[in-house]
Amino acid sequence: MRHMRKLSLSSLALLVLLFASSARADEGMWTVNNFPRELVKERYGFAPTDAWIEHLRLSSVRFNSGGSGSFVSPTGLVMTNHHVGGDCIAKLGRSDHDYHRDGFFARSAADEIKCPDLELNVLIGIEDVTAEVATMQLGPDGKAASEAAVTRARKERILGIEKRCAEKTGARCDVVTLYRGGRYDLYRYKKYSDVRLVFAPEFAIAFFGGDADNFTFPRYDLDVAFFRVYEGGKALSPAHYLRWSATGAREGELVFTSGHPGATQRLATLAMLETLRDLSYPYTLAELERLRTLLMGFGARGPEAERSARKLLFSVENSRKARTGQLGGLKDAALMAKKTAAETRLKAAIASRPGLGDAALAFGAIERAEKVHREIALRYDLLEGRPARAISESNPFGSRLFGIARAVVRMVDEASLPSEKRLRELGEAGRASYEMSLYSTAPIDLELEEALLASSLERLAKRLGPTDAVVKRVLDGKTPALRARELVRGCKLADVAVRRQLAAGRAAQDAAKDPMVALARAIDPEARALRRRMEEEVEGPEESALGHIARAQLAVEGAQVPPDATFTLRISFGKVLGYTEGERPIPPMTVLAGLYARSQKAKDQPPYQLPARWVAAKSKLRPLTPMNLVSTNDIIGGNSGSPLVNQAGELVGLIFDGNIHSLPNSFIYGDRLDRALSVHTLGLQEALRKVYDAGSLVDELVVTKAVD
Repeated sequence: MRHMRKLSLSSLALLVLLFASSARADEGMWTVNNFPRELVKERYGFAPTDAWIEHLRLSSVRFNSGGSGSFVSPTGLVMTNHHVGGDCIAKLGRSDHDYHRDGFFARSAADEIKCPDLELNVLIGIEDVTAEVATMQLGPDGKAASEAAVTRARKERILGIEKRCAEKTGARCDVVTLYRGGRYDLYRYKKYSDVRLVFAPEFAIAFFGGDADNFTFPRYDLDVAFFRVYEGGKALSPAHYLRWSATGAREGELVFTSGHPGATQRLATLAMLETLRDLSYPYTLAELERLRTLLMGFGARGPEAERSARKLLFSVENSRKARTGQLGGLKDAALMAKKTAAETRLKAAIASRPGLGDAALAFGAIERAEKVHREIALRYDLLEGRPARAISESNPFGSRLFGIARAVVRMVDEASLPSEKRLRELGEAGRASYEMSLYSTAPIDLELEEALLASSLERLAKRLGPTDAVVKRVLDGKTPALRARELVRGCKLADVAVRRQLAAGRAAQDAAKDPMVALARAIDPEARALRRRMEEEVEGPEESALGHIARAQLAVEGAQVPPDATFTLRISFGKVLGYTEGERPIPPMTVLAGLYARSQKAKDQPPYQLPARWVAAKSKLRPLTPMNLVSTNDIIGGNSGSPLVNQAGELVGLIFDGNIHSLPNSFIYGDRLDRALSVHTLGLQEALRKVYDAGSLVDELVVTKAVD
């Protein structure tokens, strides 16, 4: 593979964090083409080489379901978390084969099962396209262009770049916004869509301790899953994969993560954070509580209902606890005071420097955009929904069938437009991945669909009121429960062949008379209008304003810091280190003996009940084998499944969580108590051999030489 293009010192790579003069401690989710080698060398005496970083990059994979992983063998084996691979694991299960609950191990290649809609991406190239994306600020009449025109032009240029790249290379091409609009990079990915499940433990051990222990430490989780990538019907032989460490992570050791953190708000202004604190997070938490109550009630109907709802319930509970911690950070008076003081200092510095007028005006532009955001947020969420990676989730009603209906409607409506003028997800560059999700053969539980849709329609009516025109149009004179039943039972989109037929054109949709498609059409004009306002009056202006601020900050301070996370590949560094909580010292590692002691203390009751395999294997295991560990690596949601490697680039752990103190990491990093949690490779190896009789899998992992 070719080396990544290096950034020049004159580029915008050396931008600064809005609320700090320089990166502190082990802070930083660094892009692979701007990794601070000298900073690491200064602190730890080790400077990764270009070859070291390239090897880690090409060994790392991104899961389109939302998470990270890595190649760990010369025969295409990929390691990630159980909860990252859980979507596929759950979809492969049936009432008589509940792999998510009971675990799975393919003892031969013939036993490996293909995931219905899982795509993995490997980053193979980065190109700075800032100059091309930067839009003209003047219209054809020579006057200043409106912010809406600037936003539209920027989007069209991005879609054009992505299309040309995809046509030229055959790769997945994404233009990534960095430093909130200060820089734009084109990321090229090798795509893999033939991904097969190899191993998953029982959910009870992958999430031992359940929601009670989530985001805590000490922990005793075997949150792992293995998949294998195939290409052309054969197991992939990757040129780069991570070797297994013979010793695993050790206390005090320098370690690195390579993963895809989802989103942070460290470059957000105070006005943006106040909207999150006062509006977005409280609303999200209320919605998560609604879904949690619904799913728990649905699961109580019986074993099959519990199986259908389990994965979504896990995701909801995990998000609920994470958002609670993040909101707590935003409500922390000391944290917000630091943000306020830093922003005040920055404004004063900008005002004192000539030539930075655009940046001086940028804060006011963001405040105006946030006013619009608050005005339209409720209807936007109820009718358009927040963006999601899966089509089935990217809709306001939480219904996979509605998500599919909206997708086929929009595919047809956008087909006649040039690629650069379409909705971004429907541009030519991303079409293959979009269609893979749309035509997934994963089963759809119609009873769960009906329950989710009924609850969402009830929410719509309560939030907007029964006299609202869109509520009347959606409910069509019926109660939410009756309308949901009518829509789900009359919908034909559970059949993939029907989806393909209806995506072919408007005439096919008219002839089908599918009620879910009709509903998608009925609300689409207003949903699109809200999306246009969000893009052109909120997101676009803020992107322009934050770009001005970032460039001004560079002129004022010039410190090297990483951009906000964007679900793109980042490397972080830190060390294996315990901490003190109150007066209680927390050692950096737990051991297998602690797992059994924890279960015994809880009298082997859920969520501390051990799977039968673990009970039977207790006497075989070495009790002092490390199981989980903590380190100071800077991570956030999306890093789940990231490899933890040592200076030699060897695998020593598997990131699966952060502790409760790390949840405000979205806004600010603190290394005193913030910790990343990992599965220790020695504990994983011990479990695979002695609990799961998966010696062949261990033998594949511990190879010392790549297969020719």
